[in-house]
Amino acid sequence: MNVHGKHYRTIWVKKDDDKVVQVIDQRFLPHEFVIEDLTTTEDAARAIKEMHIRGAGLVGATAGFGMYLAALEAAKDAPTPEVFDERMVQAGEKLKATRPTAVNLEWAVHRQLDAMAQVPSVDGKIAAAFETAKAIADEDAEACRNIGLHGVSLIEEISKKKHGEPVNILTHCNAGWLAFVDYGSATAPIYEAHNRGIPVHVWVDETRPRNQGARLTAWELGQHGVPHTVIADNVGGHLMQHGLVDIVIVGTDRTTYTGDVANKIGTYLKALAAYDNGIPFYVALPSSSFDWKIRDGVQEIPIEERGEEEVKYIQGLHEGKIVKVLLTPKDSPATNFGFDVTPRKYVTGLITERGICEASEESILALFPEKRSQNA
Repeated sequence: MNVHGKHYRTIWVKKDDDKVVQVIDQRFLPHEFVIEDLTTTEDAARAIKEMHIRGAGLVGATAGFGMYLAALEAAKDAPTPEVFDERMVQAGEKLKATRPTAVNLEWAVHRQLDAMAQVPSVDGKIAAAFETAKAIADEDAEACRNIGLHGVSLIEEISKKKHGEPVNILTHCNAGWLAFVDYGSATAPIYEAHNRGIPVHVWVDETRPRNQGARLTAWELGQHGVPHTVIADNVGGHLMQHGLVDIVIVGTDRTTYTGDVANKIGTYLKALAAYDNGIPFYVALPSSSFDWKIRDGVQEIPIEERGEEEVKYIQGLHEGKIVKVLLTPKDSPATNFGFDVTPRKYVTGLITERGICEASEESILALFPEKRSQNA
């Protein structure tokens, strides 16, 4: 993705210092572009928990690099490989505790632990952690690129039916470049369509309470030159009723192998509105966002509850400074569920790096046959 004409990923190793990992601190967007240095496990855990970075793929990539930073720390005072391994397990638990809903985080931590377990020496374990962290990031970017190549066919088909009129796409939260290492999941087909000259227009849900749509999706679409309009969260149903939405594409933080989808709070309501109005509702995800163990998403996926201050306060630019403003009565309590689960029956299909499938166990496992043994 380009920012002011320069290509960036959302996470990378600092040039000339491979002991420093750099990320775009998304708390300051769209008003300030801030790059943050991560040098310790604590830095990585804080970045994930406090949402300096966010989004399924980027959380996983940051966890991967967090384990690499943990390896550098452990090597300083771990007298044996066995003690080193114990420290790495502890670091992994610390990272996994930061965001319980996003399955990519747990997946990345265990991938790192497995990679380091294959190497006997401490130096070898550090090297394995470094290479694995880079591989996780590279694979995430490539998976999203392929999601775009597969998903663009859906937009092309609608465009032909509309005889070249702009395809109106509604999305929720930010499942864009900023949520992954590059390209994004829900946005990847949109960017691919725009790059091919297919006219598109994106309805961007503001996505309360943190406004990831209004702040982040709108910003990155603008950077890429994609026509878009920011809307309040409750406008989507009205637009669908009046024929102003052709397709809904969202992301996911965890999807069961049976097709239930956990995504940012409010996604379920958009799926219901789309279902009622006969509008296709697609979920874009890399395979790292599948949970191959959970069958019933509504009952089994853990839903993160965040602090009430995110609901009670809003952040914005005032007289050149980023400030927070109290919205509610000071003493009114607030509840802040971060995600909801959309049952598979409301999902038209899933867009993955291997292709598009139905939101069903059989269709998903047909794309990923190597997972059948886990679910036999």
